[in-house]
Amino acid sequence: MIIGIDIGSTTTKAVSLEEGLVKKKIKTKAEDAVTSATGALGKMILENNLRISDISRIMITGAGATKIEGDLFGIPTEKVNEITAIGTGGMFLSGKDNIVIANLGTGTAIIEARKDSIIHLGGSGVGGGTILGLAKRLLSLSAYTDIMELAAAGSLDSVDLHVEDIMKTDLSFLKKKSTASNFGKMLDTAGDEDVALGILNLVYQTIGMISIFAAKSRNIDRVIVTGSGSHNPLGQKVLAGITELYSVAFEYPEDAEYTTAIGAGLSGAKL
Repeated sequence: MIIGIDIGSTTTKAVSLEEGLVKKKIKTKAEDAVTSATGALGKMILENNLRISDISRIMITGAGATKIEGDLFGIPTEKVNEITAIGTGGMFLSGKDNIVIANLGTGTAIIEARKDSIIHLGGSGVGGGTILGLAKRLLSLSAYTDIMELAAAGSLDSVDLHVEDIMKTDLSFLKKKSTASNFGKMLDTAGDEDVALGILNLVYQTIGMISIFAAKSRNIDRVIVTGSGSHNPLGQKVLAGITELYSVAFEYPEDAEYTTAIGAGLSGAKL
């Protein structure tokens, strides 16, 4: 059995793999990389009635992996480049080997993955961390679930400036309800729920647009969305609106939030 661990800046995810198949998945939170990695491994072992002797190799990746030296619990432990892990995991989960991946975490990484190469195209500091930071400052909310619940009741009409607010016709391929400026209207009557939705819309539109530009530059008509922000229904709705304008589809594989951990584990299976 191989364990893949993705030690992120806020959440650590771990998966177990046997014969190239994902068996178990867990996630934890901790203050430092060592605690995160050992905690995730311990949780995996205890919750799934495993023995240390069942594990042949541990593959670690993510921001916190650089802070870990040596083996974990005496099990051979190796580091995997995070971009390689995302690309490998994205191809595995999507079943495709010519894709652009938008990995949504605290920030966003855009990756082109092919069978013979995995390339980091770029990304943005806009991501889940942006949602949490702005919501904490503007709405005094820190829990992601509370922000999403509030946003679900919001409207963008009093927050965002739309094309129809500044002209009477469509602009090129943009519809009247297309965003002309995020937070460009911001009426005094806007409620907290509207601001919450505006934050979410700002983040996912930014992610969506840089993903579209990346995909089109590679002549690819779909983007595989992975990472912790991939399973957000409101975010998916924003990305669906972008698909209507640009004819590039966004796809959300099962277990997408574990993509990087899965990719790390699969890298170990190749050794």
